[in-house]
Amino acid sequence: MNKHISKKYNLNSKAHGYRFTVGRFLEVAVALVFLVFIGRFLYLGISKTVNGQDLTAKTEQLYMRNQVLKANRGNIYDRNGLAVAQDSHLYTIYAILDKSSINYKNKPEYVVNKSKTAEKLAQVLPLKANKILKYLNPSQPVFQVQFGTAGSNLTKKQKDRIEKMNLPGIKFFETQSRLYPNGNFAAHIIGLATPVYDKKTRQQNLEGTMGLEAWYDEVLTGKNGYQVSAVDASNFQTPNSTHTYKAPVDGNNIYLTIDSQLQECLESRLSYVQDTFNPVSMTAVVEDMKTGKVLAASQRPSFNPQTKKGIKNSYRNILVQDTYEPGSVFKVLTLSSAVNSGNYHPNQYYNSGSVSVNGSVIHDWKPHGWGSIPFSQAFPRSSNTGFVHIEQQMGAKTWKKYLKKFHIGQKTGVTLPGEQPGLIAFNSPVDQAVTSFGQGVDVNVMQMMQAFSSLANNGQMVKPQFVEKITDADDHTITGYQIKNVGRPVYSKETANIVLENMRQVLNKRIGTGAAYRMKNQSIAVKTGTAQIANLKGGGYLKGNNNYIFSVVGVTPAKHPRYCIYITVKQPQRMSKPAEVILSSIFKPVMNRTILMSKNGLSSSTMIKIPDLTGLSYKEAEAIAQRVGFRLVRIGSGDKITKQSYQAGQKQQSGKLMLVRTAGIIKCPAMKGWSKDELQQFADLTGAKLSIQGTGVVSKQSVAFGETVKSGTKIKIQLKE
Repeated sequence: MNKHISKKYNLNSKAHGYRFTVGRFLEVAVALVFLVFIGRFLYLGISKTVNGQDLTAKTEQLYMRNQVLKANRGNIYDRNGLAVAQDSHLYTIYAILDKSSINYKNKPEYVVNKSKTAEKLAQVLPLKANKILKYLNPSQPVFQVQFGTAGSNLTKKQKDRIEKMNLPGIKFFETQSRLYPNGNFAAHIIGLATPVYDKKTRQQNLEGTMGLEAWYDEVLTGKNGYQVSAVDASNFQTPNSTHTYKAPVDGNNIYLTIDSQLQECLESRLSYVQDTFNPVSMTAVVEDMKTGKVLAASQRPSFNPQTKKGIKNSYRNILVQDTYEPGSVFKVLTLSSAVNSGNYHPNQYYNSGSVSVNGSVIHDWKPHGWGSIPFSQAFPRSSNTGFVHIEQQMGAKTWKKYLKKFHIGQKTGVTLPGEQPGLIAFNSPVDQAVTSFGQGVDVNVMQMMQAFSSLANNGQMVKPQFVEKITDADDHTITGYQIKNVGRPVYSKETANIVLENMRQVLNKRIGTGAAYRMKNQSIAVKTGTAQIANLKGGGYLKGNNNYIFSVVGVTPAKHPRYCIYITVKQPQRMSKPAEVILSSIFKPVMNRTILMSKNGLSSSTMIKIPDLTGLSYKEAEAIAQRVGFRLVRIGSGDKITKQSYQAGQKQQSGKLMLVRTAGIIKCPAMKGWSKDELQQFADLTGAKLSIQGTGVVSKQSVAFGETVKSGTKIKIQLKE
């Protein structure tokens, strides 16, 4: 028994000794690890360097915030200061739903009360609370959600209103955008600026991609600033910390030579012809020939730079990127060259109808002609055979010299990207002959405008220009307008007078081709043109009554011209009326408006600065509107104004209609007489989907006055001249 106890005791004693040894070993190991840790800590504290990297610098870098301060892109204005392209600071709202989002103060950074949040957001967003609540309760767990198109493109004022509500989890990010408030308005002239991601700076910047936006991209682009400041772990700036700051420099502004009233008139008439006769393409330009200032210019097909509607089919700027055979309007150049070189004999006779050149027969547009007629009738009758004889009398060498003086086949250098110089086919007597009436020579529209400008300047051509001036962000002029003469005078004052007299004869009902352009009590002179279109597949020219480029150039006043209008219409697909009727439906209203406005210095309206009406009652806003000179229409049943269709500070013509949005139910207004601009305001404020047909002003609407309108409501609109 004692032996057994003694044996058991010895075993326990050995086990106890083993445990003691292991325990001591572990204590020593822990102590060593602790000492190593303390040593490492002391080392880091003293050296502040690990693997060759300065930990202090790394820590400071971790808690320094580098913030880019975005510069605004310069605005583009018309000649009267009306904004036609401007920076738009827009925001997209989103909601964080992940409940693990807690800030350093242990406060939630996620949506806590979804019902309350939905009710609050519905006061600003064009969404009902129950719709917002659906967004806040997605079927699958997500970190954050957005609110569709209704939560995009919010203004700063909308953002500020929501931020004042102090709703946890509601955040914003800024989206770069460009505002084109006039829609389809000189779209290919003004062009486009679109957001482009810069991989180096990891920033999104607006970059000009079309028109003047592209040509003057460096002028319009500002220089970003920056701010470097110390922040805490939650990205809040720490008190009493130093920071580095460089202010952004906004881009320069551009003022165009374009007059908005004249441009709107031109756009309206082009849209009418497009909708009624469906031509393949059209161009139209109105210019002050004395100065080269382009007062209005457009084309079809075109697009809306705000919505991008139509851009896929109209990316080319036809005014400079397309070349074409101009036809008989080119006879203005031929006649002036013949007169100035002493090779025009108005009292001599020739046989009209046809003429043979090197075995090729050239016909007049009237195949049998008018018999034997004097050269004085060749221009008003637009006789091709007469001009072949005139070219032969000049001789190829003289004619080519004048073509060079007119800079045919050379770029104008007008400030639009992608200009094509055109060309002249001048290798044979037949080539030389047909150039006399505008075939066998390719030009662009601005080349023709440059050549026509010589009529107002005693033979001196003036370069067409679109920019009146460039100013800095504070509106101080950097570059003013300068008339740019092109080469030396092509012909004399006496020659110009003879050409203008011939252009007046074009309106003569008996011998002229342009009687359709006569305007009672108005002093104008014109030249018409009908150019064949080359058959690119089979050679020769296309056949058919509509396969032409129809054109007209007109100047006013007739004796001492100042303003020029040049219109081309290519291949009307629904040619239900003669070409001169189609063109005159553009020419006459635009010429009449030009003459009317020229009497008032091309500035017949007063420009007003739009006040900020948000937050005011409708009665208060209406009183302000009446005082400054514009009409107000309320959209919504509430009293307080939450949004206005024109931005505060923007310049608009006096007397215009402006829509304002209030809370509550939207009732459809009586739209009769509204313009496209006013319809666009309504669509922007309500989210209604408008389907517009025709041109002019509203004559019919599918949703009756007083009916409820919601976001997405479809309304058919019929316009009428």
